[in-house]
Amino acid sequence: MFRRRMKHGKRYQEIIGALIRNGLGYLINDFGLAELLSVSPKKTDTPRANHRSTGERIRLFLEDLGPTFIKLGQLASLRRDLLPESIIVELEKLQDCAPPFSYDEVKNTIESEFGASIDDLFAEFNTEPLATASIGQVHQAKLHTEEPVAVKIQRPNIRPQIETDLEILEDLSIMLESRFAWAKAYQLRDIVDEFSQALLSELDYYLEGRNAERFAKQFEDDANIRIPSIYWDFSTKKVLTMAYIKGRKISEFFDGDVIGYRRKVISDRLIHSMLKQIFIDGFFHGDPHPGNLLVLPGDILAYMDFGMVGRLTEETKYHCASLVIALMRADSNAIIKSVDAIAAIPDDIDLHLLREDVEVIREKYYDIPISQLSLKDAINDLYHIAFKYHIRFPADLTILAKSLITVEGVVQSLDPAFSLIEAARPFGEKLLRDRYHPKKVVQKSWKTFLDQMEIALELPKNLRDISKTMRKGKFRMEVVVPDLHLFLEKLDRISNRLSFAIVLLAFSIMMVGLMIGTSISGQPTLIWKNPIIEIGFGVATLMLLWLLFSIFKSGKF
Repeated sequence: MFRRRMKHGKRYQEIIGALIRNGLGYLINDFGLAELLSVSPKKTDTPRANHRSTGERIRLFLEDLGPTFIKLGQLASLRRDLLPESIIVELEKLQDCAPPFSYDEVKNTIESEFGASIDDLFAEFNTEPLATASIGQVHQAKLHTEEPVAVKIQRPNIRPQIETDLEILEDLSIMLESRFAWAKAYQLRDIVDEFSQALLSELDYYLEGRNAERFAKQFEDDANIRIPSIYWDFSTKKVLTMAYIKGRKISEFFDGDVIGYRRKVISDRLIHSMLKQIFIDGFFHGDPHPGNLLVLPGDILAYMDFGMVGRLTEETKYHCASLVIALMRADSNAIIKSVDAIAAIPDDIDLHLLREDVEVIREKYYDIPISQLSLKDAINDLYHIAFKYHIRFPADLTILAKSLITVEGVVQSLDPAFSLIEAARPFGEKLLRDRYHPKKVVQKSWKTFLDQMEIALELPKNLRDISKTMRKGKFRMEVVVPDLHLFLEKLDRISNRLSFAIVLLAFSIMMVGLMIGTSISGQPTLIWKNPIIEIGFGVATLMLLWLLFSIFKSGKF
């Protein structure tokens, strides 16, 4: 870690400067950065930032540090199970925008990736970007086959910068876990690892292209959903070329009807396509905000930008459906059971208090018509409980929650009377019916039987291996000691007292030896002419009395 700090010293100084400028200088000591600073952290807070809320300071700090930290804030805004609502609200304001980079840099990137001139690759290439973000920007172009395309180019030198920031975040997470119980309880290092994987995957445009193709396959039989096709001959890890889709942003339909389009049909297609992705396919768009949704003539819906996706296993899909049904039925026991199946609940949690808080939510939604229920409110209430009891949800489920909340907001802007929970109920009930279909039950029972048989067949071999290991004296036992630091402190005190007692005993033996030797010889020695014996005896007596006093005082005689 020290070597990394030396290697990334300049970036650490930039982080320290951003903390100071945004009124977060008091975190410098907590982050273990004080030794990199030439002045005292107590003198570094900016008075102008003191009137801002903590959430606002954090948002400005992240914006100050650029793409990696902006992405960190955006992903952190999904984690209502980890952060208080006041900070989440500010993080949701983070915009993934950046100034455009020059056409010369675009050209250099494309030509270095393909080893050919941009004129050889494209018949036309618009020098002005269609859209710009922190990681890349999009340009409109045309192939020599006259097909219009959108070309996404990665920002130059963005990968080394992001990798540096990720190494720094990893070091900080390790340090915080060693210093603070809350960081260890939330497994901060694992969260940073999840974030790192998500961000690095966005830097690989091959992955985004494959995601787009997978979505296209999911909707190949649905003429009402359009996914842009990928041109692999013109794509690399840093350049992604896809079909150019011309349509209207879905936000254009929020304020009223548009001639030739039906808002209710658009909202129906959006919500049903998202629910199909989640509950049927288990592979869904992770960022369906209005900027990533286009509407084509005929009320055809087009999805864009597949850098962030979510995945759900069959088991997770089932438990998610169970949770939706439990929320609709206001069943406290079913809610707790579903959460327990999909989240990491601490062992020391007070289940009685948890049940009481779930009952409060149940009462809140009891006897309310399904059409009036808000999934956003229900999810936020659930995450409030998760934050309170340190219940940690998997990353894909936080992406799912964000996607559902975002889609519900878009749909309600198109059709205020639409209920996402009402629309989700058939999908949840279908999953439950499929779960208990006789064919599925037989399949699962057979799989369970095979798993148990495999364990039984392996048991003799495993027992034999354990027996061999024990005979060789190589059997290892791991002992976990709670509050290890307190245990070590007590061990130090015991060893110190034992050492003191040994020294006292040795001193006493030495004095007794001198006295006996002198009495046997009958001749006074040089030591005997001086009051050494009396002084030694006095010192030994004082030490003995002090030791006895300490033992009685501790109450552990």
